[in-house]
Amino acid sequence: MAAAGPWLIEDGIVAARGGRIVHAGPAAAAPRLQAAETIDCGGRLVTPGLIDCHTHLVFAGDRAAEFEKRIAGASYEEIARGGGGIVSTVAATRAASEDDLLAAALPRLDALLAEGVTTVEVKSGYGLTLADETKMLRAARLLGEARDVRIVPTFLGAHAVPGEMKGTRERYLDLVCDEMIPAIAAAGLASAVDAFCEGIAFSPAETARVFEAARRHGLPVKLHADQLSDLGGGTLAARYGALSADHLEHLSAEGAAAMARAGTVAVLLPGAYYFTRETRPPPVDLLRRCGVPIALATDCNPGTSPLTSILMAMNMGATLFRLTVAECLAGVTREAAAALGLGSETGALEAGKACDLAIWNASNPAELVYRMGFNPLHARVREAR
Repeated sequence: MAAAGPWLIEDGIVAARGGRIVHAGPAAAAPRLQAAETIDCGGRLVTPGLIDCHTHLVFAGDRAAEFEKRIAGASYEEIARGGGGIVSTVAATRAASEDDLLAAALPRLDALLAEGVTTVEVKSGYGLTLADETKMLRAARLLGEARDVRIVPTFLGAHAVPGEMKGTRERYLDLVCDEMIPAIAAAGLASAVDAFCEGIAFSPAETARVFEAARRHGLPVKLHADQLSDLGGGTLAARYGALSADHLEHLSAEGAAAMARAGTVAVLLPGAYYFTRETRPPPVDLLRRCGVPIALATDCNPGTSPLTSILMAMNMGATLFRLTVAECLAGVTREAAAALGLGSETGALEAGKACDLAIWNASNPAELVYRMGFNPLHARVREAR
């Protein structure tokens, strides 16, 4: 196997019992184990199962018409302020049944699984009523029943103000904080609460209200932060001990330092950066200097990143953001697990963690990052299955 750094073990072995890794390391150092089944990977590269830690996988409809407007010169803000963007997907999602949402999401999920993904975060945020948000979260849960994959559902009620409540932002925030979060927490439908903190969405003060409500109900938080402007999203996320702050093109030095102190993961979303033709990349060198963990994700959504390839997200992370191969691979495994609060469960080949693996027709990890439109997956393993 070609050398690719000290983190690559040649002639390695992974042993599992009951779906959990009991040994991962050089074959020569493996304990004596009685194996019910032995699989020879034929010298192939074995990595942890990949993790897509930021998706909006459950939705109805599409926004291809907005894509045409964007390539003709319209900005994301102009489209949103003209009644497009998130609110247009809300109408289609509200009109869809739970079964409709499941059926529409399954092909998107299958595309990710075909590239070795074993864990997927799925956000709500296209319902914007309690009934429709819970419908989305139930559909997300059903994805995990329909396929052998770990689904991590996230409540994103603070995604946009619905059209019928335009001009009554405070009332909508009351609904999110006083009705939706308590009901969703009581039903166990979400693993975390997210919000979109931006000039076209919610202010830092409004976002703090959402985070306070999440805290009262025992749910960790995440944040769409500093994507289009510097509103101090990274600092706000860190103040609430957020699992992650995502996008971050306009992250300040103060925000990066705060995230490092809080252990908040930076989730970079090159698909959205590429698709919306942004010109200001996230400050990767600043994140490195501050010691902020960096994850990568597809941000699969109908309007700004209709991407269902985690391998392409890795390539974009390297070519657009200048991440190294090691950073890209860690970004869709170890750091992505941390961004979901699952660092003790998955994301690394370590004893005690779930035996989630991707086995590749490759010998060098760089092959997973540099190719475009080519899938070298040999086999996907979920909890040793």
